[in-house]
Amino acid sequence: MDTDAVLDLVREVVAEHVTPRFGHLTSADVSSKRRPGDLVTVADREAEVALAAALRAAHPGALVVGEEAVSADPALLRGLPTADHAFTVDPVDGTRHFVAGSPDHATMLAELRHGVTVRSWIWQPQHERAYVAERGSGAWADGVRLTSGTAGRRPLRPTGTCCGVDYPRLASGQAGWAAYVKQKPWDHLPGGLLLTEAGGRVRRRAGLLLALSPSASRPA
Repeated sequence: MDTDAVLDLVREVVAEHVTPRFGHLTSADVSSKRRPGDLVTVADREAEVALAAALRAAHPGALVVGEEAVSADPALLRGLPTADHAFTVDPVDGTRHFVAGSPDHATMLAELRHGVTVRSWIWQPQHERAYVAERGSGAWADGVRLTSGTAGRRPLRPTGTCCGVDYPRLASGQAGWAAYVKQKPWDHLPGGLLLTEAGGRVRRRAGLLLALSPSASRPA
């Protein structure tokens, strides 16, 4: 599938399985995973199944690693670093925000070739913002290219909402940096490619993953 077709797929799946439940979840639609407070909804599960099925149909032989599938079977994650072709799927990033009725959530995909992220997609349905990145070609917000000049020189405030909101904020210069303890691939591969293609940086230090905006990445 070409880049635009994948974005169309994400929008269609979210419109069918996620957006209709925003603000309308019942207690039966929400549960906890392995840890209390680590929420999953029927929207997460249904959207992941639909996205994974479409990706497998379009790319036979590709490994599809979804957050909810790995929650049920952690062994699925082992093949990701060595797969010839793979996708990660985060059906609803920021599930706590989604459950609480906050618009700050997103659906994210990343495509990998031999363990290297080559394309990524972030769709924020309530904000109606789409972010796409291609390795070596650039990063875009709603079709407008993001560059190191996009950010300008702004105060380097941190961000800490969810990865599907944080990384676009960093890439567009709306925030300066973010630090993460949890480093799951479906959380960080999509935004990491977006950020680095926009001129930012992603680094690991002292057990943390540090994401720096283009402004924070430039020398003073």
